[in-house]
Amino acid sequence: MNFLQDSLEGFLAREHRLVIVEVTSVKGSTPRDEDAFMLVSPDAVHGTIGGGHLEFLAIDNARKLLVGAGGEARLDVPLGPDIAQCCGGRVELTFTHADDPARARLIDKLAALAAAEPQVWVFGAGHVGRALADALILLPLNVYVVETRQIELNQLTSEVHGRLTPMPETMVADIPPGSAVVIATHDHALDFLIGKEAAARTDLAYCGMIGSKTKRAGFASFLEGEGRDRALADRLTLPIGGKAVHDKRPEVIAAMTAAEILAALSTYRAPSSR
Repeated sequence: MNFLQDSLEGFLAREHRLVIVEVTSVKGSTPRDEDAFMLVSPDAVHGTIGGGHLEFLAIDNARKLLVGAGGEARLDVPLGPDIAQCCGGRVELTFTHADDPARARLIDKLAALAAAEPQVWVFGAGHVGRALADALILLPLNVYVVETRQIELNQLTSEVHGRLTPMPETMVADIPPGSAVVIATHDHALDFLIGKEAAARTDLAYCGMIGSKTKRAGFASFLEGEGRDRALADRLTLPIGGKAVHDKRPEVIAAMTAAEILAALSTYRAPSSR
C-alpha cells in the first residue's frame, strides 16, 4: 500500500514505530531547506527531505535505528559525486525516535508553522473559486473562501476555511496585511464592490479579479463614479492568470493564478511606516 499521500495525523496514528528525520543545517545548494522533515517507519515513508540518494541514505539509516542494527543520530552529507548528486551543498540530518514527547513536539511545531503561513482570501466559490481553493490548499498557505451562498460553500474541501456573509465587501478591511485576495464571485457588481475595498489597501501582497480588459475598464469607471481615483484599478491583477496560457478552463486559470500568488507572496515587503 502507498501511504505517501496520507495526512500527517493519519500516518502518526497508524505507525507506532517511527524515526523523525529532520534537515537541521544546510550549506550551499541543497534540495530542501532547514526544517524539512520526513517520517520513516519499517515499511513506509511520509514527507520528503529532497529525494535522490540523500533520501535513500536517510531512510536506510533511520531503519537501522528502528531495528537496532546501528545507524547514526546525525549525518553530515556532502551533496557531490560520492552520492551521485550534483547540488554541491551540504546537509546535516538528525534522526529522532518518535516517542510520545517527540511526536507532540513535531505536531506543535507544525501547528505553529501552519498558523504563520500567509493567508489567501478567495471571494466566490463558483467554478474558478473552488478550483483555485483546491490548488492553493496543496501549498503552504491558509486558504479562506468567502461566499453569499451556503450551497457553494458546501462543495469546498474540509481544508478550506469557508466564510458565509451577505456582504463580502465588508470583510476586506479585516484581512491581515501581506495576504492575497482573489475576487471571482458570480456577480460583476459584487466583484466591483469587493475590488473597491481591496484597491484602497496598499498592504496586500496580491489582489486579483477574474475578468477581461473590458471588465478592467468597467472597474476603473466604477471607481471614478464612486469618487475614487480610477488609477486604483492598477493595483488589481485583472484578469488573473496571465496571458502565457490561453485556456479558460477553471483548473487552468486556477493553476496560473496560484503561480501568480506564490510569486507575489515571495516578493512582498510590508509598506514602510515612515
